[in-house]
Amino acid sequence: MIRTCRAGRIEIGAGRPPAIIAGPCVLESYEMGFEIALRLRDACGEAGLPLVFKASFDKANRSSIRSPRGPGIEQGLEWIFEIGRVAGVPTTTDIHSPDQAQAAARAVDLLQIPAFLCRQTDLLIAAGRAAASAGRGVNVKKGQFMSPAEMAGAVRKLAEAGCSNVMLTERGTFFGYGRLVNDFLGLGDLMELDIPGGSPPVCFDCTHSTQLPGAGEQTGGRPERAPLLARAAVAAGVHALFIETHKDPPLALSDSATVLPLGSVPALIRRIAAIRAAMDSVP
Repeated sequence: MIRTCRAGRIEIGAGRPPAIIAGPCVLESYEMGFEIALRLRDACGEAGLPLVFKASFDKANRSSIRSPRGPGIEQGLEWIFEIGRVAGVPTTTDIHSPDQAQAAARAVDLLQIPAFLCRQTDLLIAAGRAAASAGRGVNVKKGQFMSPAEMAGAVRKLAEAGCSNVMLTERGTFFGYGRLVNDFLGLGDLMELDIPGGSPPVCFDCTHSTQLPGAGEQTGGRPERAPLLARAAVAAGVHALFIETHKDPPLALSDSATVLPLGSVPALIRRIAAIRAAMDSVP
């Protein structure tokens, strides 16, 4: 049976084109978010790939207490909802506490659980219940400290909350201090989790995977390697790609060391579509 993660008007899963989940890290303004959404929508439309626009209303896990966090839940969800409505694309945002789940499920199509919180039972239960009642999905990012097999626990918790519309995201694994690595053996294991009902669709986060954690009050990164990781992940058969992008990365209020320049993303999307087309042409 094909398991899909429905996000608004699209399906993500086996037999579907790879979805692009993309947008800025933190929502800096409605105008900038809308402009990015339109650019991404047009690029994905030309390549024949579905888009889910992503932006965060609050970055609750910044390295420094002085770092910008975003517009907050009320203003942020209003902006994200309007961006999705006017641009005509599904949307996603991350939540950090159980009390945010219901409001987010009313505003976006896909609830995202941050990697550091992927084991938080109360958060998963709240997200699962909110998503199930609103007809939404839940995307759980695999913790940098987690094995692929351990992510079955998050899937089970969501199922027990009534939500089977689930996706998992790989975003790199800690390798000592200050480095993330991408284990493509583990990526294959994540796509073939041995759980009742079959493994959920898997997304690959090519920009957060380039982070260099522990670099002081601002995380470092190697964003020039994100396209390489994206191409490899698509060739490996992932069902979606997660890409953070900004008009001017050095000025981004969050993840400035890893977001991709918006102008470079359409070419990457075209290459992703070409790789999947080449794979599909092989008997």
